[in-house]
Amino acid sequence: MVRIRLRRLGAKGHPAYRVVVTDQRAMRDGAFIEQVGTYDPMTDPPTIKIDEELTLKWLRQGAQPSDAVGGMLKKLGILDKVKEPA
Repeated sequence: MVRIRLRRLGAKGHPAYRVVVTDQRAMRDGAFIEQVGTYDPMTDPPTIKIDEELTLKWLRQGAQPSDAVGGMLKKLGILDKVKEPA
């Protein structure tokens, strides 16, 4: 199954994440299919940058977001657009 999830970057104590499309069986920081955004929890407020068109393309093809990414997509209003006709 294809998942949209976070891939950790950054130094110890200063995390930064990429939002990536990957196979569910791949390791957290392993190979990925495509990068669709970034997430920086160290800023105030946390910075979320997601390519809406790419994310919608993957969601419509059946990719499942992780819990963390699902919350971000819901906050940005991207999940609501998946159910709308293209």
